[in-house]
Amino acid sequence: MTLPIRVAAIAAALHITPVVVLVKRPEAAQALLPGADAYFAREVHLSTPDAHRLHKAVDWSPEDGVLTFYVGRTGSATVGALEFVRVDTPHGPIEVAVGFTPQGTVRGVLVTKATVEMKPWVLEAVGAGLTNHYRQLKPGDSPNGAAAIAGQAGDLAEYIAGEVDKGVARALAAYGAFYRGSA
Repeated sequence: MTLPIRVAAIAAALHITPVVVLVKRPEAAQALLPGADAYFAREVHLSTPDAHRLHKAVDWSPEDGVLTFYVGRTGSATVGALEFVRVDTPHGPIEVAVGFTPQGTVRGVLVTKATVEMKPWVLEAVGAGLTNHYRQLKPGDSPNGAAAIAGQAGDLAEYIAGEVDKGVARALAAYGAFYRGSA
């Protein structure tokens, strides 16, 4: 069996469809860091104990051991920080953008990427008001958007909402421990 056929067979078995961009990263930055006229990437390279601590807290650590926070500024004033978090699901990956205010609360959440298969579920969950339920959360809080839209969306949209909850929980833990803690 040739390599392309093997890859196709594995992809079919996993039924993962291509990833589509729902919101481009620059647009997410503008929406979640309103008023910013300059953006800076702040990388935090996790030590092994830090990666373990994050994994223990939210069952996740970034693939490459690096957390990247995007900081928005107007002049010398910080308008907030933004983190993009990937959540791997049996249906493929989704990417969640979580924006924080300078005070450390969630300003907003956007789902920026999903697979073709999951796109309708994401749109249904967002249409049911999913992302509204994350505003004002702070590190240490537990996101519960899936429960908030229960009964207002279909089962698959509720499932995706649970995956978005995971992304928001990861961003909250990372922000609380490695951005705000060292700012």
